[in-house]
Amino acid sequence: MIKKLQLPLQTLNLIVGFMVWVIISSLMPFISEDISIPSGKLAMVTAIPVVLGSILRIPLGYYANILGARIIFMVSFILLLFPVFYISNATTYIDLIVGGLFLGIGGAVFSVGVTSLPKYFPKEKHGFVNGIYGVGNLGTALTTFTAPIVAAHYGWATAVKLYLILLLVFIALNFFFGDRHEPKVRTPIIEQIKGVAANEKLWLFSLFYFITFGSFVAFTIYLPNFLVSNFGLEKVDAGMRTAGFIAVATFFRPVGGWLADKFQPLFLLIGTFSIYTVAAILLAFLPSIGLYTVGCLAIAFSAGIGNGVIFKLVPLYFNKQAGIANGIVSMMGGLGGFFPPIMLSVIFSITGQYSIGFMLLSQVALASLVLVIWLYYNDRLALTSEVFKSTAQGILVTDASGVIKSVNPAFTRLTGFTEAEVLGKLPNVLKSGRQPQDFYRNMWGEIRAKGVWQGEIWNRRKNGEEYLQLLNISAVKDETGTDIRYVGTFSDITQK
Repeated sequence: MIKKLQLPLQTLNLIVGFMVWVIISSLMPFISEDISIPSGKLAMVTAIPVVLGSILRIPLGYYANILGARIIFMVSFILLLFPVFYISNATTYIDLIVGGLFLGIGGAVFSVGVTSLPKYFPKEKHGFVNGIYGVGNLGTALTTFTAPIVAAHYGWATAVKLYLILLLVFIALNFFFGDRHEPKVRTPIIEQIKGVAANEKLWLFSLFYFITFGSFVAFTIYLPNFLVSNFGLEKVDAGMRTAGFIAVATFFRPVGGWLADKFQPLFLLIGTFSIYTVAAILLAFLPSIGLYTVGCLAIAFSAGIGNGVIFKLVPLYFNKQAGIANGIVSMMGGLGGFFPPIMLSVIFSITGQYSIGFMLLSQVALASLVLVIWLYYNDRLALTSEVFKSTAQGILVTDASGVIKSVNPAFTRLTGFTEAEVLGKLPNVLKSGRQPQDFYRNMWGEIRAKGVWQGEIWNRRKNGEEYLQLLNISAVKDETGTDIRYVGTFSDITQK
C-alpha cells in the first residue's frame, strides 16, 4: 500500500516545494510597493531563489539514493520553514535576497522524486512516471495564481505565512506515509561523478534541460512583472496569465514522458527545439499581447514536452548513476532559470528593449536543434555498430572492387583471421579451391543482376582447415543504382 502511495505523495511534495520556491517572484508586484528595491536589483531578487535550488539538486539527488525520498523531503520542508518565516517579516531587499536564497531548497527537491520513483516502476514506464511527477511544476502556477489574490485581500506578509501551515502538513504526511523501506544505493558520490562526467550525453542532456526547464522557470519569474510594466495589465490578471503559461507547460510534461515511452525520444526533441526557435523569434519582435500570448504558449508547450522527454532519456542512459545524473541535469535546468531574467534585465537597461534577449534564446534553441539531430544520427550509427560487432554471424564488407574494408569479431572467431590480416585484401584469402571458377563467375553474375546471392560454399580458415559456409552476399547501391560496396554474412554449417 505504501509503495502505491509514493507517486502521488512525491508529486504533491514537488507541488509544495515549487509553490514555496516562487513566493517572491509571484508576489513581487505587491512586495515592491512596501520594500524599496533598486531597479537594477529587481531581476536579482526574483532570480536568486533559483541559485540554491539548482546547486542543491546534485546532493539531494545523491542522498535520495542513500537515505530515501521520505527523509530528504521531510528535512527539506523543515528547513524551508525558516526562510518562509524570515521573508514574511522582510523590510529590505537584502532580507529578500537572504530569504530567497534558502527558498531554493523548494526547487531542489525536484531531483529527489526523479531519483526515487523509477525504483517502483518498470523501465518502459519511466518516461510517463517522471512526467507525472513533473506535474509538480503546477506548484509554481498555484502560487502565481493564488498568492496575488490572497495578498490583495490580506497583504503579502500574511500570504507568505500561510505557507508555513502547508509545510507543516507535508512534513507530517511524509513522516507517516513515506516509504521507510525504499531500496537504497550507496555508491560513493565521487565514483558516481566519475562514472557520468566523461559521457558527453550527460552534458548534452544538461544543455537541453537548461533550455526547456530553464525557460519554464525564467518565464515564471519574468512574466508577472513584465506583463504589468509592458502591457499595463492588472497584477492579478498578470498572475493568472502566468499561471496559464505554467499550467500548459505542466500538463504537457507527462504527455512528453508518455510519448517518449512510445516513440524515439531524440526525434521528439527535434520537434521541440524547432518550435522553440520559431516562438523565440516571434517574441523577439515584441508583438501585440495576442501574438505575445501565442509565442509564450508555444514556449510552454515545448518546455513541457521537452522536460518530459529529457527525464525519460536520463535514466535510460544512466540507470546505475541515476541519482547523480538526475542531480546534474536538473541543476543545469535550474540555472537555466537563473540567468535569463538577469540577462534580460541587463539587455533592457542597455537597449531599452527585450528583443535581443529573445533572439539569443532562438539562437541557443537552434544550436540545440542541430545538436539533437547530430545525437539522433550518432545514436543510430552506434546502434548499427553495436549490432555489427555483437552478431553471431561473420560479416565482411568490401568496396565495389571487392577489397575488404571491414570485418566483425565473429568473422575472426569463425575464420581465425584478424581484422588487420584481411583489411585491404580480396576475399579469395578464404578460398578453399573446392569450387571451380564457373561457380564464382555465376555467383557474381547473379549478384550484379539481382543484387543478392545466397548459397553454400567451402572456405578455408587461417589454420588451413576447410569448412562449409552458408553465405549471403548483398550489393549496396548508391542513388544511381551503382554498386558501391558488398556485404557478406556467413555462418559455419559444417556439422549440419
